Amino acid sequence: MARITLGIGTSHSPILILSGEKWEHRARDDRRNPSLYTLDGRKVSYDQLVAERGEPFAQQADPARFPAQAAQAEAALDRLEAMLVEARPDVVLVIGDDQDELFGYDNLPALSVYRGEEVVMKEQPLPHPRLTWTDRDFWAGYAMDLPRRFPAAPKLADDLIRGLIRLGVDVATSNAVPDPERRAFGHAYGFVYQRLMKRLPVPMLPVLLNTYFPPNNPTSARCYDIGSAIAHALAASPIDADVAVIASGGLSHFLCEEAFDRRVMQALKTHDVATLTQIPQEALCSGTSETRNWITMAGAIGHLRCVYDEYLPVYRTAAGTGIGLGFAAWR
Repeated sequence: MARITLGIGTSHSPILILSGEKWEHRARDDRRNPSLYTLDGRKVSYDQLVAERGEPFAQQADPARFPAQAAQAEAALDRLEAMLVEARPDVVLVIGDDQDELFGYDNLPALSVYRGEEVVMKEQPLPHPRLTWTDRDFWAGYAMDLPRRFPAAPKLADDLIRGLIRLGVDVATSNAVPDPERRAFGHAYGFVYQRLMKRLPVPMLPVLLNTYFPPNNPTSARCYDIGSAIAHALAASPIDADVAVIASGGLSHFLCEEAFDRRVMQALKTHDVATLTQIPQEALCSGTSETRNWITMAGAIGHLRCVYDEYLPVYRTAAGTGIGLGFAAWR
């Protein structure tokens, strides 16, 4: 029987790789972003956002605050890493989103479980076509500076897939990365390797949700049900293994929606299923869609107790663009 013994939720934002002095790079990106999504699903530009909301966050967006916030986030990641190493799981199951990395628009499953022998990362081109300020050291934080390879967990993945099918969860699968120069695993998984698993050389079992790209995004209720099915499918496996489940990504971005994030974090901490499963699709667009990864994890760890949580709202501009950084653990 495979047992879930630890749950971890962590943001994987670029600002967790950049020093606080460099967070202004992301602020400049925010001001150029034509696709800032509000919680009611509307897409606005930065100028439209300012016209609607004004610039009430000038004090919070002071760049002088960024280094202290970066240090706070680093300390939170250090704590999660220590908890993961202490737990010594046999497998780390990562629930992440794929942002046109392994999958493209021509083949975009709502849910996929990877059953290959190796998790293969793709080297990012320099200069990067969108994030022009990045360099090789930055991409190393996502394990995307080189065509890296990490061990996967194909036997447990097969049991998970069979168990999900038995439980009524239709799941896509992939058993290889045939052309890693074109498509491979992305930042949701590389961040976990580089930041949390450097001292824990165990296999990863990737679960990929289509959080980002309509029209086949799973609802919050479906995400929770998938997580519950993951726990039951693992328990039915004959493989004797302790499993850590990690939700990679989130919370709100590219608008920092602090009240929304705090409500979600409280629901996660207290296993408030009703709140988690009633979050509307319109509230889960763009980067905020990664909240689905946390909801899926919540469905899998209902038997665990929250032992640590931290939330850090980061306002990068006076209009309120930024990210809600979340860190939490259950055991």
